Parts: sequence; C-alpha cells; structure tokens
Amino acid sequence: MNGMILLADAGSDPNPLIPEPYDIFWSAVVFIVVGVVFFKYVVPRLTKVLDERSEKIEGGLEKAEVAQEQAQATLSQYQQQLADARLEAARIREEARNQGQQILAQLRAEAQAEADRIVASGHAQLEAQRQQIVTELRSELGHTAVDLAEKIIGQSVADEAKQAASIDRFLAELDLQAGIGVGR
Repeated sequence: MNGMILLADAGSDPNPLIPEPYDIFWSAVVFIVVGVVFFKYVVPRLTKVLDERSEKIEGGLEKAEVAQEQAQATLSQYQQQLADARLEAARIREEARNQGQQILAQLRAEAQAEADRIVASGHAQLEAQRQQIVTELRSELGHTAVDLAEKIIGQSVADEAKQAASIDRFLAELDLQAGIGVGR
C-alpha cells in the first residue's frame, strides 16, 4: 500500500474537474456514434411523423373549409326555401281570403235572390188572397144588395140574369164612386 501512495505522490496533482484525455476521446467517439445513429435513423422518422401530422392537419383544415362552405351553401338554400315557403303561404292565404270573399258575395247574392223570391211569392199570395176576398165580398155584397132590394121592393127578384146584372151594375157604380173618391 505504501507503493501506491508513492505513485500517487510522484505525479503532479491532477485537477479533478478536467477529465483525462482518454475519457474525452472515448466520450467523443460515443457521442459521434450516437449522433450518427440519431441523425440517420431517428431524425428521418421524426421528420416523417411530423410531415404526416402536418398533412393531416392541413387535410383536416381543408375538409373543415369545405364542410364550412357546404354548410354555408346549405344554410343559404334553406333560407331561400324558407323565404319561398313564406311567399307561398302568403299567396295561399290571399287566395283563400279572396275565395272566402267570393263565397260570401255569392251567398249574399243567393240570400238576396231567395229573399226577393219569397217577397214576390208573398206579394203574389197576398194579391191572390185579395182578389179572392174581393170576389167573395162582391158576391156577398151583391147578395146582400139583392136581399135589401127584395125587402125594400117587397117582391122577389128571382131571375138570376136580372139579379147578376143588378149586382154588376151596383158594383160598377161602387167602383166608380171609389175611383172618384181616391182621385180627390
């Protein structure tokens, strides 16, 4: 052991921070080998992976842009269809309103025609009833006049022809007097 101490004392004091030259040499050789392997195998694979990712990202961006353009076109088409549907709905509402007004006018015209027909029918019935009543009244008035005449004269006026002529003459005189009375 004394021999070792002597060998250590015989040399100069080495600096513990500076490595030996053989350590520097072998460290440089290993560093160069690792660097060559790294640049030959690792860097190309890493570059390839990064390029693939870049392409995927760019492809995704392009797809996203295309999808956005398609969505915008679809939105525009939808908005156009919605506007067309609104115009069609407005046209249908206006057409229905016009048809409703036409139907209403037609129903009013039919109702007015029916009312006019009913009024005309009522007038015709009234006129027919008036004529019947006038005829009945003339007949009764004639018979009453004949009865009065028989009572006044005291004798029977049995001849039908004379009786009818007397009644007609009497009624004609009444009509003449009624016409003159109305004219005043």
